[in-house]
Amino acid sequence: MKDNFNRNIDYLRISIIDRCNLRCIYCMPEEGITNLLPHHEILSYEEILKIVEIGVDLGITKIRITGGEPLLRKGIVSFIERLARIEGIRDIGMTTNGVLLKKFAKDLYNAGLKRVNVSLDSLDENKFRAITRVGLIDDVFEGIDEAKNAGLQPVKVNVVVMKGINDDEIEKFALWSKKVEYQIRFIEFMPVGQNAWKKELFISKDEIKERIENKIGKLIPVQMKKSGPAEYFMLEGAKGFLGFISPMTTHICIRCNRLRLTADGKLRPCLFSDKEVDIKKILRSGTSTEEIREIIIKTIHLKPQGMSEHTKPLRPMSTIGG
Repeated sequence: MKDNFNRNIDYLRISIIDRCNLRCIYCMPEEGITNLLPHHEILSYEEILKIVEIGVDLGITKIRITGGEPLLRKGIVSFIERLARIEGIRDIGMTTNGVLLKKFAKDLYNAGLKRVNVSLDSLDENKFRAITRVGLIDDVFEGIDEAKNAGLQPVKVNVVVMKGINDDEIEKFALWSKKVEYQIRFIEFMPVGQNAWKKELFISKDEIKERIENKIGKLIPVQMKKSGPAEYFMLEGAKGFLGFISPMTTHICIRCNRLRLTADGKLRPCLFSDKEVDIKKILRSGTSTEEIREIIIKTIHLKPQGMSEHTKPLRPMSTIGG
């Protein structure tokens, strides 16, 4: 399944809920999303599974479940189990804030989840609380540990780096990689939706790497089998890896292989574009499987070659899916 720029589209990221139990400063306003979708406007699990089945027929092999916070949605374990039974799906991952992960990790693994990404922007309890506004960091640490113990591999820890907010912890995260077997990934702060993005908060991948090498040690490149945008390194003697995701300073779009399905049923070919197709409306109008298949193909052809430096999608990240 190729787009207009010969990129193979085999990855579908599915947001199953627009609600979240945190209020991260770069993701949503302090009061949360006030116009939450009524239940009937969110895609049902059955509708999602139908879209996935059609997508698999077109070449989708990898699924990532996102939100909001996906573990807030009832029936998540049985949904993963049904998803894992679809022939052709080779990998199912999830992005979560980790707060509820301790409760669900083992059941999710048994249902067919392969891997998990956990958002964690600080290792300090007070700073974590300031960034998330309502979160308890111990819940996340316990969730990460339980995910590893349950067999979810690899466990990836995503850190959105913001100058003057948490960039003083870059070295702490790097040192943490010496002790734990996780993939700790530094992500450049992106302007998405009505978030708190400001130029003065931005810190580039190169600056992050330079600070680690100046203060901690040489970053050794690591070759990993992957389809995502991260570059991986490790420190000498470390148990874990350090990844760098640089959507703002590196042309990662050239190898983008994904589509996004929002909780309200919009199929988006690009995170940084507001182009989207209302597949829920099409699905609920009784459109045939073949017609839906053609609509997915047309959506793929809407995928731009790359993001523009002037582009800022209007939808908040919590409604697109992380």
